[in-house]
Amino acid sequence: MSNPTAKPVALVTGSSRGIGLAAAEALAREGFSVAINGLTADDELAAAAARVSRHGAPVIAVAFDVAELAAHEAALTKIEAELGPLTTLVNNAGVGVLKRGDLLDVTEESWDRCLTVNAKAMFFLSQVFARRLLARERSPLFHSIVNVTSSNSVAVAVQRSEYCASKAAASMVSKALAVRLGRENVAVYDVQPGLIATEMTAPVIDSYRERAEQGLTLFPRVGEPEEVGAVIASLASGRLPYTTGQTISADAGMLVPRF
Repeated sequence: MSNPTAKPVALVTGSSRGIGLAAAEALAREGFSVAINGLTADDELAAAAARVSRHGAPVIAVAFDVAELAAHEAALTKIEAELGPLTTLVNNAGVGVLKRGDLLDVTEESWDRCLTVNAKAMFFLSQVFARRLLARERSPLFHSIVNVTSSNSVAVAVQRSEYCASKAAASMVSKALAVRLGRENVAVYDVQPGLIATEMTAPVIDSYRERAEQGLTLFPRVGEPEEVGAVIASLASGRLPYTTGQTISADAGMLVPRF
């Protein structure tokens, strides 16, 4: 029988820093037990786990590379053994291009890296997660997959074309998952951050700030990871009832068409 007192449990990939860490903290504040993830069991991941645990939620750190598909099943088994049945998957782990530059100079290595981590890994981890959900009797808790893609799912950044292609693929995966899992009452969302101040954007954040102030975004500033984390937690908590398959543009209106 389902357990009416069960608590929500979330895995947030790529959560040792940036948007992933902010999402993990926001979920912990919402009462989720949280599994955070990084490539290796290093000091950064341990520090992230300690930071999230300060919010009073059960937290474990699970080190694995999302691009290693064979590691997915064991990772989810470990999480469920320690925290209980997963209700929520936040696919946040991602990579940028190896080198910004002309589309005509993009290497196969950079293309494959972006597509493998940003789209393929997200697809197959979601597949493993969904299979586990469907194989058991679920609690009445809200169940969801929240994919963190990018405004570059829609808008071209020609110096990062392979990144854009990978995020467009991830966005379509989100739609496909929503269609397949709707009848199972599992919600799927696509969160598309815009100009956010993270470690990934640090080398170009000054130019982002300038462009935001000049009107690229409707709010004349760049966003913070905590703002995207709040959006993710709201979705994962079911505070947008009777929704699935939605794209949430956390971009300060950057993609609003204008003349």
